Amino acid sequence: MMTTINWNQVLDSISDNAEEPEVEDRFVKLLLNALGFSSDEWVQQFKTGKGPADFAARKNHDGDKFSVSKINPNLVIEVKGRVSGKAIINLAEGTPMYKKAKEQITGYLLAPKCQTSQWGMITNSTDIQLFRRHGKIVLPATNCMRITKDNISDIITRIKKLLDNQPKALTICIYNDKGGVGKTTTTINLAAILRQQQKKVLVVDFDPQQGDLTDSLGLQEGKVKLSDCLTDPALNVKDTIQAFNLNNKAGQLVKMFDVIPSDSGLSKFMGYDYEARIEKGSARLRDLLDIFVRHYDYILIDAPTNWTFFSKSSVRAADVILMPTEHNNFSSLKNAAKVIKDFLPEVKKLRQDGGPIALPIFFNRHKETEASIKRANAEIKAILTVKKGENDILDPNLLPYYWPKYTKVANDKTIFTVREYEVVSSAAFSRKPAALQHKKAAEYYLKLAQEYFLYE
Repeated sequence: MMTTINWNQVLDSISDNAEEPEVEDRFVKLLLNALGFSSDEWVQQFKTGKGPADFAARKNHDGDKFSVSKINPNLVIEVKGRVSGKAIINLAEGTPMYKKAKEQITGYLLAPKCQTSQWGMITNSTDIQLFRRHGKIVLPATNCMRITKDNISDIITRIKKLLDNQPKALTICIYNDKGGVGKTTTTINLAAILRQQQKKVLVVDFDPQQGDLTDSLGLQEGKVKLSDCLTDPALNVKDTIQAFNLNNKAGQLVKMFDVIPSDSGLSKFMGYDYEARIEKGSARLRDLLDIFVRHYDYILIDAPTNWTFFSKSSVRAADVILMPTEHNNFSSLKNAAKVIKDFLPEVKKLRQDGGPIALPIFFNRHKETEASIKRANAEIKAILTVKKGENDILDPNLLPYYWPKYTKVANDKTIFTVREYEVVSSAAFSRKPAALQHKKAAEYYLKLAQEYFLYE
C-alpha cells in the first residue's frame, strides 16, 4: 500500500558516503512504493540469466504474487552507491560509471528471464534514469536526471506516468544525410516483413518533394492531408491514414499496413520561414504521431535527405534512427557520422528525454567482394581515427555505430548487410514490396528486422 513519503527527509537521511546497501534501503525501496509497487510486488537480487539485477518489480495479477513466483518482471533496477570504498560514484551521463551502469541495465533487460520487462532504471539516489525496452532495443525513456529536494517529486511523478502509460510502438526513422542509399526501399520492405511477423505497422512518408514511398505503393493523398494537420489542430491526423492492401492467392483483399502518405501541400513548408509557420516547429510531427504509439507495434518514418525541417522533424519524432549506407558510397559513410555527431545531439538537446538513439549502420544493396570490403573498411577507419596525444585511436564514441562487434581482443569489423538483389529495385513498378514477392528478398529483410528489432 502506498504511503505518503517526505522526500526531503529521505534525501537528508542518506549519507554523502552511502554505499549501495544504504541507497537500496533508504531510497530505492521507498521509490518503488512511490511508483505504486507494494512490498510483495518487488524482489531483490533477481536472477536475470545474465547476472542478478538489484531489484525487479511487477504488479500482482490473478493471484500471482511476484515476490513468490519471481517470474515475468516488468521493471528491473541497477543500484549504485554514492561511493564505493573511497571512490565517489558519478552516474552523470557520459561518465565511465554511467556507461557501465547503462551497459548492465541493457544486459539485464535483454536477458533470458526478462523477456517481459519493458522498463529498466539506474540510480544511486543522486542521479536517476529510466530506460525502455522494445524487442531487442533498449533506449532512454528519460534523460539522466540529477535529483534534488526541489525536483524529486516531479521526477517521480514523471517516471510513474511513463510506467503507467506504456507505449506499444517503436518509432523508427530511416535516415541518412546522403541520398541514393535506399531509404524508401528499406522502409517499405521493413514494413512488409514486420507485418508478416504479425506486427501492426504505420508508415509515414514525410518527403515533401519526391514522395517516392507513396508513389511506389500506388497511394494518393486523401481529403485530410498531413500538411494540413501540421497547422490545423482541429483536424484529426487519424483521417490521413490510408490502408495498403493486397490481394491474396484467393483474390481476397488483405490489409498489409497503414500509411500516412506524402502530399503536395508539404512543399509549402520548404521556405526559409517554414518552421515559424508551424506551432512548436519540428516538434509538431512527434506530437501528431503520439496518438498512435499505443496502437501500433512499429511506426516507420521515411525521411528526406539534407538537414531540413522535414528530416529534423522525422528524427525528432523517432525513438531510433536506422541508417542505410552503401559500401561503395563513401559519402553515405561520412554522412552517417555527421548524423551521429552533429544532428542527434542537436535533437537530444531539444527533446530532453535522452532520445533518439542511432543504431549501427548497415550496408544496403551490397555486392560483396574482397576488394570492396577492404576499401569500405579503410574508409571507415579513416572516419573513426582520432588523435589522442601522440597516438591515433579509434573514436570510442563512433566505433559502436560502424563496427559494433569490434573489441581490442576481437578485431571484428562485421557490418550487417542487405545483399544486392535485382528484384528489390524493380519492385516499385509493381506497386508491391519486394519482400512480399520473392522469397530471397523476404529472407534479406527478415534478417534485417531480426538484426535490429526482433528476436529470432
